[in-house]
Amino acid sequence: MSDEVLVEVDGGVAVITINRPKSKNAINGEVARGIAAALDELEERKDVAVYVLTGAGDSFSAGMDLKGFLSGDFPHVPGRGFGGLVEAPPKKPIIAAVEGYALAGGFELALSCDLIVASDTAKFGLPEPTRGLIAGAGGLPRLPRRLPYHVALEVALTGDHYPAARLHELGLVNRITAAGEALATAVELARRIARNAPLAVAATKRLMIESADWSLDEIFARQAATVDEVFNSKDAKEGAAAFAEKRAPVWKGE
Repeated sequence: MSDEVLVEVDGGVAVITINRPKSKNAINGEVARGIAAALDELEERKDVAVYVLTGAGDSFSAGMDLKGFLSGDFPHVPGRGFGGLVEAPPKKPIIAAVEGYALAGGFELALSCDLIVASDTAKFGLPEPTRGLIAGAGGLPRLPRRLPYHVALEVALTGDHYPAARLHELGLVNRITAAGEALATAVELARRIARNAPLAVAATKRLMIESADWSLDEIFARQAATVDEVFNSKDAKEGAAAFAEKRAPVWKGE
């Protein structure tokens, strides 16, 4: 970890904070390596079921640190990509908690997350073409999977900023909050997820992502191994026992 990436774990939720508020949490090499290191460690911890990714201060992230880029500090981690995240999102669910700006690579980090919670003052955009660049950290292929095609194309081609409320209407943002409340709402949502069995949660995420390009003829055959693994787990038996005994389940992640 580093001072530029902070991690706090509580109640099954790990909050990962990009800690460069003076630069609107612009992503440099240290941030990318810090996020990658945090995920590498937290993926192995049974006391962590869900992640929340956020930024310190009044912004999520204004994108790649262009000053660092000019000096050769490219925020790319082998195997994980830009920001230590976009090419290899974690197996466990991850929620973006967005205040202020989520622009360029910052927007692409949010698009790498499974859910987005944003304040009503948050703004999103891919302004790379206005700087002679291109959104190369997953934003271009991911955006039309999250938004209607023509809207996604407008966002990508204009480089304009789009308010969270508009993206909430279109289904990209899950929850809208008052300014300053995105993180608390994201953590609350994360804890709701973390109450569930961790194997089932991770398997549910994996199947929803992997099945996107499966044909109807192969869905049940291809999901069978994952479904069997979850149904035969100790947690599945614990869930049934807890229901029968009218008590809260105690998950082991096994």
